[in-house]
Amino acid sequence: MSFPVILSDLTFSWPDSTPAFEGLDAVFDTGRIGLVGANGAGKSTLLRLIAGELRPQRGSVAVSGGLGYLRQDLALATGRRVDELLGIAAARAALHRIESGTASGADFDVVGSRWDVEEQALALLARLGLDRIASCATELDRRLATLSGGETVLLGLVSQLLAEPEVLLLDEPTNSLDGDARGRLYDIVERFAGTVIVVSHDRELLERMDATAELRRGELRLFGGAFSVYQQIIAAEQQAAAAAVRDARGDVRKQARELVEARVKLDRRKRYGDKMFRNKREPKIVMNARKREAEVSAGKLRNGHIEKLEEAREHLEQAKELVRDDREIRVELPHTRVHPGQRVLELDGMALPDGRRVALRVDGPERIALTGRNGIGKTTLLHRITQSTPAVPWRLLPQRIDVFDEAATLFDNVAAGAPHVEPERIRAQLARFLFRGADADVPVSVLSGGERLRAALAMLLLADPAPRLLLLDEPTNNLDLPSLAHLTQALAQFQGALIVVSHDRAFLDDIGVTREISLQNDP
Repeated sequence: MSFPVILSDLTFSWPDSTPAFEGLDAVFDTGRIGLVGANGAGKSTLLRLIAGELRPQRGSVAVSGGLGYLRQDLALATGRRVDELLGIAAARAALHRIESGTASGADFDVVGSRWDVEEQALALLARLGLDRIASCATELDRRLATLSGGETVLLGLVSQLLAEPEVLLLDEPTNSLDGDARGRLYDIVERFAGTVIVVSHDRELLERMDATAELRRGELRLFGGAFSVYQQIIAAEQQAAAAAVRDARGDVRKQARELVEARVKLDRRKRYGDKMFRNKREPKIVMNARKREAEVSAGKLRNGHIEKLEEAREHLEQAKELVRDDREIRVELPHTRVHPGQRVLELDGMALPDGRRVALRVDGPERIALTGRNGIGKTTLLHRITQSTPAVPWRLLPQRIDVFDEAATLFDNVAAGAPHVEPERIRAQLARFLFRGADADVPVSVLSGGERLRAALAMLLLADPAPRLLLLDEPTNNLDLPSLAHLTQALAQFQGALIVVSHDRAFLDDIGVTREISLQNDP
């Protein structure tokens, strides 16, 4: 039987010799597979290896048929045109030259049988709800910088579907998508006839998977069923592992106690033997033989108990290995209280891309959610707020996370935004976001999507002066579920004002949103 994706002895390390995988073997069958694991486990790295963007140091990746790959960081390619992202720019240019009568023979070769390439692309864009781009062929000349993050993700999906692949890799495909767009993506994934491997923190998408693959400590483990089935299995295993640790600890205490008791007994025997030797109640040769025999017996007894104790301790360490203690970010937001009634922000007639004008006033520690479909202007409104000079110190977490000097290290980026903060405090803050030791000294350009988000959060929260207004644009993108829980808890305790763009309804409810502004309707 032939599998669509086969990994054999896959070994890969980063240029700094940090290992990602060592001798990884795995097969992916036809169907929908959710790839899960903590941030930094290597999920995006594994997709890049399968896609051929990275080359393993040892082993191989075999893919049967065409492959499509939706990258996690697609929104950063702001300078590209829509048709370039769709992979049809050359065919369009050749078609236009043919239509204008200036074509060469090579143009006909470029077009081949794709005479309807524009119509096919526009139809697929409309199917995914990208109506304003699908309205006419000239929209294909747009730059990605003019689109929202959600629109860019959908465009990336269109670009992969146009190639009709047999294997489709999706890295956080629901990032920034509104409810309608997510529904369309769910439908496409469920209808896809080949193999789909999905990295996502979207619980609803993961529940639509046929199988779940967990990447942990460089090893891949496959579970039959959706994410909830995987969770049930892991929960049961952890319950058993915790019981095994309790039993092993009890055995260690028992063996330690028996060793002490054995030593007490041997000390008593030794004192009695010494007393008999001093009293010389038996011939000396008999006494010496009895003493040697007692010492050998005592040694065996003592060593036997020591071996049992060491064995019990070894079993305890083995049991502890099965208990999961994954690293999670620890978010500590600055104590920057905004008092009730204190003026934070006032906008009067701020223009949106569609010409509508928004009036917005924020007083006190309000928690405002900006909602609406992709492309309606939520991100634009956040950036206009930053240009309006709020009345309190503020910080913005942008959706595209383009706030770094890519060539500089993570530490240097954070230090630049907090020039009066001691280096030790900066490193302590980065450690809370899982950038410990040398991890803080790598160039930002090598960070994954989840790592970039963690780094941006660390930089934002350590800024000087500390923000009393947080503007967050899709802050849950790329976070694993434990990290999302920590972020939610920290934001729920923040005493300043929040303006949040998010399509994650559960997240908005959990952080205690006090007012919702929908840009679907007139404000």
